[in-house]
Order: sequence, then structure tokens, then C-alpha cells
Amino acid sequence: MGQLVAIVGRPNVGKSTLFNRLTQSRTAIVDDTAGTTRDRQYGKVDWNGKEFSIVDTGGWVVNSEDVFESEINKQVQVAIEQADEILFVVDAMNGVTDLDDHVAEILRKSRKPVILVANKVDSNEWLYNVPEFYSLGLGEPYSVSAVSGFGTGDLLDEVVKKLPEPTDDGDMELDDIPKFAIVGRPNAGKSSIVNAFIGEDRHIVTEIAGTTRDSIYTRYNKFGFDFYLVDTAGIRKKAKVNEDIEYYSVIRSIRAIEASDVCILMIDATRGIEGQDANIFSLIQRNKKGLVVCVNKWDLVENKSQDAIEHFEAAIRARFAPFVDFPIIFTSALTKQRIYKALEVAVEVYNNRKRMVPTSQLNTVMLEAIAAYPPPANKGKYVKIKYVTMLKGSVVPTFIFFCNLPQWVKEPYRRYLENKIRENWNFTGTPINVFMREK
Repeated sequence: MGQLVAIVGRPNVGKSTLFNRLTQSRTAIVDDTAGTTRDRQYGKVDWNGKEFSIVDTGGWVVNSEDVFESEINKQVQVAIEQADEILFVVDAMNGVTDLDDHVAEILRKSRKPVILVANKVDSNEWLYNVPEFYSLGLGEPYSVSAVSGFGTGDLLDEVVKKLPEPTDDGDMELDDIPKFAIVGRPNAGKSSIVNAFIGEDRHIVTEIAGTTRDSIYTRYNKFGFDFYLVDTAGIRKKAKVNEDIEYYSVIRSIRAIEASDVCILMIDATRGIEGQDANIFSLIQRNKKGLVVCVNKWDLVENKSQDAIEHFEAAIRARFAPFVDFPIIFTSALTKQRIYKALEVAVEVYNNRKRMVPTSQLNTVMLEAIAAYPPPANKGKYVKIKYVTMLKGSVVPTFIFFCNLPQWVKEPYRRYLENKIRENWNFTGTPINVFMREK
């Protein structure tokens, strides 16, 4: 299971800027007014070979004084329940506030690993303010400047050191059967499609739970299918949490995606593709999982002409480019239209992830494609690709091209090679890796 780090803290202490710095992205909206992060942000961080997911819980606070505290409580509570480790961000320019004290008190009782991050140490003079955060009782504050990047390396070293070891109990016996996660924005129809699959006559053989926060696998075997539907713990208990279902759904999606082989991404046909869909897609991509896109609620769409379908498909692929080789299915969980087709296609994508191409066949086809369009010369040096092979036992199909100057082969040419592989063999729905190695 992947590990999850949550960033918490009162508004305007720089949580989003820190998130951007740690994930090296510019995805969160950063603005000086408190409470501007509306989309819950999540990303992957890779530090010295250790990878973990990170979620920025900002943007919970509605801009009115009376609910200030309760909103932050909720944010912290979710982080405590779902995350493996918490970064508590405070503002070195402002010093300790009542709200910081309040959050610290909840975190101290939580028994979760917490790292205190004193942000906005943008120049040396602010370092003198940092020691006052010892009063929060959460150990040594890490001085950082999310804006300049000062101190973030030391912080990441500490994050990686404090991450609990991932738990794999329950995973061993699941290996041979595909694991599918159904993900998507709230109200895209995830639970209806799960209910449609499972139906009232539940043919569930086993429910194997990993650790409490990890995933629950529901075994599904009927109509000739046999797979696990990945559900994350607590999804049933949380029915009573109605304040911020969307936030739970995001954290649950992260958990479910990491625990699965293939993700079925539900898009609401009546709303089209929204920012949150693109976020979830990029998370599936970063985790290198198989993908099937289901445009659900198709029964509610008036214009079902071939043109409309093609237009919708083109819009989805354009939004998710450059990865465009994935199946799109138009479903209705309500009328059960094509939902079994979605399962069939998910099984195909799972098999594509496992596909091995014989080396002789690979070399015959690919060396010819390379001869027809060799890598561009760089500063008078020519790249000669001599041999290609597929890596056995990798999580996603991985191709290794042996050549004299691997460093000169740039992204556009690697994409050309990937497209040639996809043209000749069926890897629909799964990402593939193309690596250059020195012979």
C-alpha cells in the first residue's frame, strides 16, 4: 500500500505553496486571501527512492469567523484518520496563534507521527522566531521557506524517516486475481455501479481487509468474471459524515488507486470533464495503473448520435493527452447499460498489463521502425539503437532499448517508440515504460 502524508494547518500559513514545492508542481491555486484552496490537492513525492502520496487539506475554511475552528477541526480529523503521517504547518512570521495551539492539542492526542513545519522563513531574521513553536509540544520545528525551497530537503529526509513501514498483510493471497478500483468525483455514480455489479444476490466469497486504514477487497465472481473490487476501509462507516464527502472521497480514491491494478474512472455524462476528473486521472497516471473511462449516466443524455459520442471521446482524450490509448465506455448504472462491458474491458486492460512480447518479434518490428526513422543526430553524434528487450516481472510493460548514447534520446523520440509499440501490440489502457540503456 502506498503511504499518505497530509498537510494541515490554519489558513494562509503556506500549505499550498509547500505542497507545490514538495511535489514540484504548480497545481494548487495560491493566493494571499485566506481559504482559496478549493480543490483538495494531492500528488506524489519521490525522495531518495522512497515514494509517497501527499494531500493538501487546505481550503476547508469557509470565510466566516464562527465556523473557522470547526472547519479546521474537520480537516485535522480526516488527516488523523486517513494519513500515515502529518505535516503541521505554522507561520514563522506570525508566531503561535490560539488556533495553532488548538490544532497542536488534537495532534498530540492523535498518536500519529507529526512533523512541525515553521514556514515563511524567507530570510535569516525569521529564524529567531522559530524556537517559540517548541511551546506546541510537538518536538523540533523544521524551518522552511516554501517559496524559496530553503529547508525542504531536510524536511523531506525527516518525512521519509518517520513514515511507518508499509503494511502488506492480506496482499499476498490476492496476487493472481485482478484488483479493480472504481474512482471518480462524488455523484459520478460510483456506488450505483458497484451495486449494479454486486446486485442484491451478493456472490461475495470473501472480504479480506488489509490493515484498518487500507483497502478492503470484495471478491466478485459471477458471469464468468473473477476479480476483487477495491474498496477502502471506512467507506461504509462514514455514511454519517455528510459535511465533506468530497474530501473523504479524494483520500479514499488515493487509497483505492494505489491498491488496484486497473482503475475504472467514472465521468458524469451530464457534467462533462471537470478539474477533479483530470486530477484523479493524473493520480492514476502517476501510480502507473491501468485505466478504463466510463462515461456514466448516458441514459440522461438527449443526443446519443455517433457524432455526439465521437465528440465526447475526442474531448476526453484531448484533456488527458499525451496518454490517449485507453478505452472509453458509455454506461448507465441505473439501467445497467453496458456495465458488464466495462468489466470485460477492465479485464482486457489487466491482461494487457501482463502481456509479454517475444524478444525476436520485438526486434524484428522495432529495429525496422527505428531504421525508417532513426533518432535525430545531436551535435554531429548519431544514436545507434542495437537491440530491444522487455523486462520480465515489471508492474507495467517495460521496454529497454540498448544504444550507444542513451542520454541523447529525448522525450519526443521515446514517444515515437511507444506509439510504434502500441501500433503493433495491444497495450490499450496501460501505461508503458520506455528506457534507454547503454549497451
